[in-house]
Amino acid sequence: MTVFKYIDRIPLLPLAVIAIFMLLAPFAPEPHLLEKSRMLIHGELTKGLDIFDLFWHSFFITILLIRLARLNRSENVE
Repeated sequence: MTVFKYIDRIPLLPLAVIAIFMLLAPFAPEPHLLEKSRMLIHGELTKGLDIFDLFWHSFFITILLIRLARLNRSENVE
């Protein structure tokens, strides 16, 4: 079974909730994804923990986007 088959089996609503939560966490003082993206743009993203944080907080939104793209593609095929 390919990775995409596993992604297709993830329920959409819980995935969206988790993705939005991780996108915005922590809520104060600013979301990690925003902070790490700013560091990446300025060339300051050098620590291993910061790089891991960037991937960790963007992982679920990436999975959600793949899931939505595959859902849209399967609807257009039928």
